[in-house]
Amino acid sequence: MRIGDILSPAAVRSQAQVSSKKRLFHDLAELAAQAYGLDAGRTLDALQERESLGATGVGHGVALPHARISGLDHVAGLFLRLEKPMDFDAVDRQPVDLVFTLLAPDSPGVEHLKALALVSRTLRDERLRAKLRANTDPVALHAVLTDGPEPSAG
Repeated sequence: MRIGDILSPAAVRSQAQVSSKKRLFHDLAELAAQAYGLDAGRTLDALQERESLGATGVGHGVALPHARISGLDHVAGLFLRLEKPMDFDAVDRQPVDLVFTLLAPDSPGVEHLKALALVSRTLRDERLRAKLRANTDPVALHAVLTDGPEPSAG
C-alpha cells in the first residue's frame, strides 16, 4: 500500500483557517462527499464519534482523524493543510496544521490499520512535513505526499 493508493488528488486542500475542530470535521466531511461521493452527514458523525473517544493529534503539528464508514468499500484519505494552526488537543500540546484523515470500511479487516501506520510513518518525516508546510497548491501537496520513496505498509 502506498499513499497514492488511498489519497485522491481531489481530496487534498490548503485552507486558510478553521475556527474549531467541529468546523474542521464539517469541512472534511464535505471534502469526502466531493472527492469520494460519501454522505457528508454520516462522515461528520463518524469523525466526531471517533474523536470523542480520544484526540487524534499525534504531535509535530499533525492530526490523523479517522473513522469507519458503512458502505465504503476501500480506505480513503483526505488531506488538509491549514495556513493557521489550530488547537487539537495533541499529545505534545502543539497546534495542528497538517490533517490527514482516513476513512475506512466498517467491515472487519486490517487495511485501515495498515493505512494508519503508513500515514503515521510518512508524516513523522520532518523534511516531508516542511515541504507540506511550504506549499499551498493542492497539486503540489498531493505530489509531496505521493512521490518519492515511501515506507510500505503491506
